[in-house]
Amino acid sequence: MSGEAQLEALLEIINTSARQAITEYKKGGNEVPTLESKTYHPIDFANDTVALKKAVRLLEGACQQLCASLAPPQHTVHNYAMSFEWACVGVVVRAKVADALVKYPKGLHVDELAKLVNLEKGKLARVLRLLATKGCFTEVTPNIFTNNRISLITLSTSNPGALSRMEVEYASQGAVVLYETMTEPEYATSYAPDKAPLIYALEKKGFEGNFFDWVKENPEIHQNYHRAMLGLSDVMGSLSVLHHYPWNEVKTVCDVGASIGTVSLPLAKMHPHLRITDQDLPEVLVQAKDVWAKNAPEVLQNNQVEFIPLNFLEGSPVKGQDVYYLRNIIHDWPDAEAIVIMRNVRSAMAPHSRLLIHDYMLTPASRDLSAESFGADVAPEPLLPNFGNGNNRMYQQDLNMWIVHNAKERMLDDLIALGIANDVLFRSGAGLRLEKVYDLAESAVLEFRVDGTQMDGTHL
Repeated sequence: MSGEAQLEALLEIINTSARQAITEYKKGGNEVPTLESKTYHPIDFANDTVALKKAVRLLEGACQQLCASLAPPQHTVHNYAMSFEWACVGVVVRAKVADALVKYPKGLHVDELAKLVNLEKGKLARVLRLLATKGCFTEVTPNIFTNNRISLITLSTSNPGALSRMEVEYASQGAVVLYETMTEPEYATSYAPDKAPLIYALEKKGFEGNFFDWVKENPEIHQNYHRAMLGLSDVMGSLSVLHHYPWNEVKTVCDVGASIGTVSLPLAKMHPHLRITDQDLPEVLVQAKDVWAKNAPEVLQNNQVEFIPLNFLEGSPVKGQDVYYLRNIIHDWPDAEAIVIMRNVRSAMAPHSRLLIHDYMLTPASRDLSAESFGADVAPEPLLPNFGNGNNRMYQQDLNMWIVHNAKERMLDDLIALGIANDVLFRSGAGLRLEKVYDLAESAVLEFRVDGTQMDGTHL
């Protein structure tokens, strides 16, 4: 395909995917959102937005690839290096700028707004203008700003806003010392959680431990962290798994590292035939029981769910469940700990059991059909096969896992290798094989089954 033909093909992808997104927004007689929209769209926080996400994935990937192809390369690289949106988001989140603007739907002059949030007016205007230039907030007339649908995410009541705060206020401290941790011997080759870049930065302030130790020591950060994990679910569209996995085929589900029941609670309400076991640390389950009592009392009354404490690094979950579900668990840990977690789950599995790993799944930027063979989507040519910028968040999240935990999001082959590793470590039986990938656009659910071949080559 010639260079010009590639560009024309990208233009066609942009046009087609944009129209697909518009169609999704218009379902139910709704209006299509624009930068002038002042409220959330009904689909913004819907459980199942896979169709919209897949259209936007193509759109974002093709737009950036077209721009990178046609723009002078010095523009593109300098844009990467000088992206201060994160710092501006940090300002508006910490100063609660969007909260202050809620009472002024027609806009407020920056002179008055600055008084409300206790910031210097000239500097605040520069922060807001950069964000408004990117579509977050609206500059109605010069120096008069108002909220829009995008800036509402930065409200103090927003869980995705809490996630953004984790990135801009905490993870950013580790990002600025990334090179140092790649060159200092103690950190350069280590994947230990207490050798993460963020911990490197915190050690300069006298802290010792890992990220979770740091969170436990800081009540405000601890509270924000739990809200951020709910926000991550919104970003990833985690609840789409309720609609895109065949839950009717199973009867029992063990949610390993269930937290407060972010997925298992709506799963229980949507599929009342399921018997669910939530397992997490004891202190987490105390909070979980309160959440379930408030939001799903009928589930508790029907004894559809039970809560059993578990440290998944030290013990195995309940035995013999149809499904073991791990969402955003494996990516928190280096390979050694990830193998232990999967081995502990494997030891609880019956021959019919399934292990679902619900995480981001990385694929190469070079064309590789292995992902497609398991059910994952591969972008059409000439778009980069991993959708390029359309999957930007998962590659950014990979760096985030490194910076915060010294862990990682994994390539498909990495995840398969974790299952195969159990062939060696779980010597009393079989390991795990990847059966299928459910591509949910933002994230993926990888279904592992018990491998029927034992160490001696016979079958179970």
